[in-house]
Order: sequence, then structure tokens, then C-alpha cells
Amino acid sequence: MRLRQLYKKKILSELKKKFGYKNSFQASQMEKVTLNVGFGRNSKDNEFVDEVLNNLTKITGQKPVVTKAKKSVSSFKVREGMVIGAKVTLRGQRMYDFVEKLINITFPRVRGFRGISENVVDDQGNLSVGFQESTSFAELEDQDIKNLHGLEVCITTTTKNREEGLELFRLLGFPFKESMSDYRS
Repeated sequence: MRLRQLYKKKILSELKKKFGYKNSFQASQMEKVTLNVGFGRNSKDNEFVDEVLNNLTKITGQKPVVTKAKKSVSSFKVREGMVIGAKVTLRGQRMYDFVEKLINITFPRVRGFRGISENVVDDQGNLSVGFQESTSFAELEDQDIKNLHGLEVCITTTTKNREEGLELFRLLGFPFKESMSDYRS
């Protein structure tokens, strides 16, 4: 709840001031958060698929959607309609709660974490971060995890360019690495 209030009270006015917006609706904001997991070679292992679905449910508090292959690809042994992954899309208050947990709890739990690179923000101002292991999320107990799997978190924004997206994520509190040019000056 705190991140949404912080956005409305402080971040919105700073974005309006920096980019010269006349209206609050012109300012950048988060639109949705999507979590993706690809099953890979374990797509036929029902126990693995069920565990991934349970983990996504615990992490997000929302039931994941199973994704299926749209086309057959013989070199990957994938047939059309075959289950290949799962995803969860968060919006509204759940989105803000998840992002707050991501910044304050999950990133610090990643082993050897020194910040995220600014390169994770694309030209449209969206952020995509991948986790090699889902154990970084506090909702998952280490002893309950039988199979390790990674996942990707994609935060979609209403920004028009990369600069606005970076500024939005900085103001929200995302821990970006210091660039090398900062050390030279």
C-alpha cells in the first residue's frame, strides 16, 4: 500500500516537474507486471509443472495461466498446443504490492546482488529482470522446493521512451548499479 501512496504523493509531482507535464495523466506509471516461467525440457513432467504452478501462486497470490505452443518446431521437439510455460499478470493493488516486495525483499535476497543494470530497461521504458532461481522470493521455503526453476519479471509502463522509464524506476526505488562514467568524474 505504501508504494502506491508514494507514487501519488511524491513521485507523480517529481515526474511532472522534471518532464514538464501539464496533466497528471501524462506522467509515466506502471501498467502491469508479468511473471513468466518456461518449462523447457521438463514440459512433459507433470510433477515439475505442478510445482512451478504452485510456486507462482505462492509468489503472486494469483492463479497462473498455462501457455501453449502456437506453432510446431521440430528442432525443439515442440508440437502445436503443447504446454510450454506459465504466466501471471498483476494489475492494480496486487501489482504495487508485488513491486514493493520485489524491491525491498527479493532483490536483497539474491546472492551476490550489487544492483540491476540500466540495460534491463528497453526503449519503450519497460523493465525486464530474470531470476535464475525462484528461491530468492520469500514466499517459497527452501525445503519445499524439489526442482529449481528460473522466472522472468516484466514491468510494463506507460512511458514513451527509455529516459522516462529509467526515471520512474529510480523514483520507485529500484536499485540500479552505478555506471562507470559516474566513477570517472
